[in-house]
Amino acid sequence: MAKVLRTLRNHWKKTTFGVCLLSWGGNWLYGQHCDNLLRRAACQEAQVFGNQLIPSSMPLKKATVFLNPAACKGKARNLFEKNAAPILHLSGLDVTVVKTDYEGQAKKLLELMENTDLIIIAGGDGTVQEANVNLLSSCVQAVFSKIPIGFIPLGKTCTLSHTLYPESTNQVQHITNATLAILKGETVPLDVLQIKGEKEQPVFAVTGLRWGSYRDAGVKVSKYWYLGPLKTKAAHFFSTFKEWPQKRQAALMYLGPTERPPEEPEEKPSRPPLYVRLYRRLRLYWSSPPKEIPQEVTPEDWEELKLSTIELSIATQNRQLDLTRTEDFMDICIEADTVGKGQFVNRGSQKMRDPHMCPEGSQCIQASRCILQLREGTEGSFGIDNEEYEAMPVEVKLLPRKLRFFCDPRVREQMLHAAVQ
Repeated sequence: MAKVLRTLRNHWKKTTFGVCLLSWGGNWLYGQHCDNLLRRAACQEAQVFGNQLIPSSMPLKKATVFLNPAACKGKARNLFEKNAAPILHLSGLDVTVVKTDYEGQAKKLLELMENTDLIIIAGGDGTVQEANVNLLSSCVQAVFSKIPIGFIPLGKTCTLSHTLYPESTNQVQHITNATLAILKGETVPLDVLQIKGEKEQPVFAVTGLRWGSYRDAGVKVSKYWYLGPLKTKAAHFFSTFKEWPQKRQAALMYLGPTERPPEEPEEKPSRPPLYVRLYRRLRLYWSSPPKEIPQEVTPEDWEELKLSTIELSIATQNRQLDLTRTEDFMDICIEADTVGKGQFVNRGSQKMRDPHMCPEGSQCIQASRCILQLREGTEGSFGIDNEEYEAMPVEVKLLPRKLRFFCDPRVREQMLHAAVQ
């Protein structure tokens, strides 16, 4: 024993390297073991759904999965096949996996789908946005807008997952929780923003639109990867070397919130018998036509505002859902342009964690519709659900409760509990 200790002491560099390597290897193996336990528990829970008896006359539910293999730097396919696919197959669903190999493919595939009971989006924010654009386009909106949608977070940025599922630091647990939530069937209605330029086709967003210096600096954070935890501050610091202060000037017109109509019943009333329908039609035919009462059309009360800001954001209420609210609106945050360089760098880190936060001193507006007019020659880009678009004059319209997404029952219960309080 003494000889072994003496050898280790004499070769202390190799000993230190070996201990570090063994520690890292042991920690990695333990992590793999814990991930396998999570997968096994999720598959056992999914098996319960698969063992349920269904009548012979009832067909299996069909689920169409739109998988973006390029998400998460090309790791999305492996993540899906290891963590989500076994759960879906064990649950008894008739699963069809469609890989979106290029932009715009989802639209062509949606037009060919028939008798789909639910749609599952497996990817990141970009995949969600492309699917939403195609779901809400004029050609397929009537067919697919009421189909429930599941979201399996596989991308680098998955903003929507923070609303639908509990927070988790373990990626495997986050993916399995999202997949199980689809099987449990609880849904929440999400608002959608319709963003339309002068000539372009409309773009749809479930999170919101950003335009300003924080967004531009956040896009460049990955360029400073070699600085490790300092890369975010570095990106914002170097962006202050440009013309300062970095102001965005535009004109904004907006309408106030609208009253939320009562929710439509999910089940349609049964159709009356034939003789009742014939009687109603005959009575309507022989009755005298009612006198038309002219209705006064109230003009829309538009508010107009000239703005100068360091960043403008237009966001839905999907980040903090209130299922009992009586008004529908989107949040417009106009941040003050009198920001010091040090404050800009510090606030940039907060913006990376919560992009649509509205700092103290900002002007906050609630609106159901707005028109953003940019000055001629304005350059730059919009960030719409973390996807980059050329900055241009746009009209933003709120589509309240347009899509229904599956969510974790615990999250839905928390929403209802918070609304009661």
